[in-house]
Order: sequence, then C-alpha cells, then structure tokens
Amino acid sequence: MTSLTRLARNLSVVPIATACAALFILMVMTFCDVILRSAFNAPIEAATELTRILMAIMVFSVLPIVSVTNGHIAVDLTDGVFHRYRLSRARDAVIYLASGIMLIWPVQRVWVLAERARGYGDVTEYLSIPVYLIGWFIAAATAITAFAMVIVGLMHIFSPAALRNSPQ
Repeated sequence: MTSLTRLARNLSVVPIATACAALFILMVMTFCDVILRSAFNAPIEAATELTRILMAIMVFSVLPIVSVTNGHIAVDLTDGVFHRYRLSRARDAVIYLASGIMLIWPVQRVWVLAERARGYGDVTEYLSIPVYLIGWFIAAATAITAFAMVIVGLMHIFSPAALRNSPQ
C-alpha cells in the first residue's frame, strides 16, 4: 500500500506543476497586456480568450489534489456530533464516495459537449484553438477527481491507517 501511496504523491506533482505554469503564464500575459495597453495603446487581442483557457487549466488541474486532501471550503457545524459518536470516518467515507460517484454525470456532460464542439469544428475567436481540447481536459481532470475521491472513500472504509499517516 505504501508504494501506491508514494506513486500517487509523485504523480500529484504533475497537476500542481501544470497549474503553476498556467498561473505564471497568466501573470506574465496580464503584466504584458497592461504595459502594452497603457504605454502603447496596443492590448493583447487574445488576452481574454487566453485568460479563460488558462483559468480552466488552473482550476481543473488542481481539482483532484484539492478534493482528495480536503482542501475545499467546509462548514463544520456537525463535527462535534460526529466526533462524539465516533462517526467521522463513516461520514468522510460516505461523502467521498457520494461526491466521486456524483462527478460521473458532469464528466459525461462535458465530454458530450466537447464532442459536439469537435463535430461543429468550434475554435476560439483569435487563436483558433479547438474548443473540444479544453472540454476534453476538463472532462479528464474531473474524471481523475471522481476516481481519486472514490479511492479515498474506499480507503476511509478499508485502510484508515494509510490516511492517518499521509500528510495533508
């Protein structure tokens, strides 16, 4: 089990690096756009479209990491009750499993929309980037998130010790 955990941790570097690269490109592009717009009255025409694409890459590339490491915003109004009756592990297992299973529907819908865009030949306005590539990326990242959440939910049931030993 530890080798699988180690492999998962090593693989988690890829989406984080992808999000970091997208954020850095977004930062440099915004800086250049502001300078060009202010000093030379010549904005980057494709800045809006690149911003949308880079934001999608940033958000969806870290979605699996944020979801698996409990990084989402949570309201803990009922935590006391669950701790008192020692049901926290069962609650977490149910939440992870249900959330992972519910993510299957958005994956299917985004995939259908991406395929429709591919069939229509939709491209972005300025750079002519095929829209379906972005849809495929979003669907794949959401599918990875769903799979990871189901795995963590099963780990809450069958191997809670492996979750306690992992740094979050």
